[in-house]
Amino acid sequence: MKVLKIGAVWCSSCLVMKPRWQEVEAENPWLKTEYFDYDESEKTIEKYQIDSGRLPVFIFLDKSGKEIDRKQGELSKLEILELITKYKNK
Repeated sequence: MKVLKIGAVWCSSCLVMKPRWQEVEAENPWLKTEYFDYDESEKTIEKYQIDSGRLPVFIFLDKSGKEIDRKQGELSKLEILELITKYKNK
């Protein structure tokens, strides 16, 4: 499983989520994540059809790179951990 995190420096919810994800990643070193800035990652934004009014976006991919879930906005650390547990072996 891999998580694509899409945000922007001007997005207040993105700034809130950054330290939450840092905690989750530190506690789960096996977790693969990749961050894309909305203003600098045009190909990724187009591929996943991301709307700037709906940031941040978290896209959960299975081992083959297929999207299995997508969440938008602020998530609690618990919500993130529950999603990771749910999709860990996908």
